Amino acid sequence: MIPSFEQYGLAAVQQAIDTVAANGGGRVEIPVGRHKTAGIELGNNVELHLAPGAILDFSDDPKDYPIIWTRWEGYEQNSYRPLIYAKGKNNVSVTGMGILEGNGQRWWDSFRAKTLQAARPCFICFEQCENIRLSDFRIMNSPAWTLHPLMSQNVLISGVSIKNPYNSPNTDGIDPESCQNVRILGCSIDVGDDCIAIKAGTEDGEQQIPCENITITGCTMLHGHGGVVLGSEMSGGIRRVTVTGCVFDGTDRGIRIKTRRKRYGAVEELTVSGIVMHDVSCPVVVNMMYYCGKDGKAPYVADPNPLPVEDSTPVIRHIQLSNIQVSKARSAAVCLYGLPESPIEDIRLNNMRIEMVEGEKEIPVMNARSFPMSRAGIYAENVRGLDLNGLVLSGVEGEERQFVNVTEI
Repeated sequence: MIPSFEQYGLAAVQQAIDTVAANGGGRVEIPVGRHKTAGIELGNNVELHLAPGAILDFSDDPKDYPIIWTRWEGYEQNSYRPLIYAKGKNNVSVTGMGILEGNGQRWWDSFRAKTLQAARPCFICFEQCENIRLSDFRIMNSPAWTLHPLMSQNVLISGVSIKNPYNSPNTDGIDPESCQNVRILGCSIDVGDDCIAIKAGTEDGEQQIPCENITITGCTMLHGHGGVVLGSEMSGGIRRVTVTGCVFDGTDRGIRIKTRRKRYGAVEELTVSGIVMHDVSCPVVVNMMYYCGKDGKAPYVADPNPLPVEDSTPVIRHIQLSNIQVSKARSAAVCLYGLPESPIEDIRLNNMRIEMVEGEKEIPVMNARSFPMSRAGIYAENVRGLDLNGLVLSGVEGEERQFVNVTEI
């Protein structure tokens, strides 16, 4: 249990955590009721447990969050410390059927007004930790990314419900970055940016660590910019990812891979199966000319001519999507944009049924060479090794397939 709020105020939860950690670890239970707190930091072998009916209500005052040096959006930089944080710890957990309230509105307003002294905090970030468990709680109104395991190993995220407003900036749901052995099971994610985004740092990062061995099973994604997204921070490489048995409802894109020249890294060995999508702009996007972020508007990003292959040239290969049902897609069924010097390699689309419907014209990828699409079929450019089997499209206007520099079909 936590010490008296009357005695310790916003520091009560931290006081309880410090006491438990000093005695070798254990559970700190948040009881029924609404409890205000400042930011908290977990220690080794500490479980923060939310009783059913408990609400842990985080301060929205930036003064309650020290500025630390950490990775945010792929770059090492100053950031306000996450609302719940641990670095270099083992066996850290947040569990229980209660609620975590992030009170993000003040953070979003300050971000838009450009009055913050550092990057906004994630809600939960465990950095360089091992054996992480996040399970069963509801979490809402995150200042920025919601769950951010960073350079950590053996991560289990199960049964978590995430809710951020659809128009809240950069409030991704779950963003494992440069992590190994991550399981995301049975979560519900309704956010203002990507629902799940797998990342591995950027070209300017100090440590290029891969993100690998990721399983995503039985999750529901709502309203995000993407259902499951890989990149665009992928300089350390992303590999061995499986996505199975998920529902995407109202996401802008479904499965999305994004990178660009000079970003390094390979995305490879992605398997997606048993997915149902409804009311999406574009179900599948693979884009190697993604232009958002630092240097995204540089001329080399969108150059249609082949450039020399360098160590920094990204690679996307060995992608398999199968048994996917899509209703009410609007812009295009599938968009594949490779690089002329580094085509997308070995991509397989098997047993997919996609229904296109009328909608306002959408641009399904953030790409300097994009063009508006409405009820388009499959567009593929710079692809080597494209396997189409059991692919059924309906409601397409014009040609079902538009291929540019696609070989080994």
